[in-house]
Amino acid sequence: QVQLVESGGGSVQAGDSLRLACAASGRAFDHLVGAWFRQPLGNEREREFVANIDWRDTTTDYSNSVRGRFTISRDNDKSTIYLDMSTLKPEDTAVYICATGKAWSRWRQTYDDWGQGTQVTVSS
Repeated sequence: QVQLVESGGGSVQAGDSLRLACAASGRAFDHLVGAWFRQPLGNEREREFVANIDWRDTTTDYSNSVRGRFTISRDNDKSTIYLDMSTLKPEDTAVYICATGKAWSRWRQTYDDWGQGTQVTVSS
């Protein structure tokens, strides 16, 4: 099992940038797919895929709503996944949650381990 702890959330204005980090510990991290999801506060049913990255840090995928504005990356030496968010919009307001798993997928059921999330609030 991998333990995941997110950080970097906060309240910003529309157009601002923010960097989220997800620190991993426990089992080997460097051969797992890393991903970010987001959901409205307290509403797990609406959890949606944001981005993912393969373990080699060579292949990424993004949802249409964030492509071109968000960048996912990872540092396997630090066991950390990052999400750089720019040109933030009010509709990006959500709890951002990182996850790891063995398969490359946008499907939340594919991922085995999840963090608790960090709140991002974007004001207009």
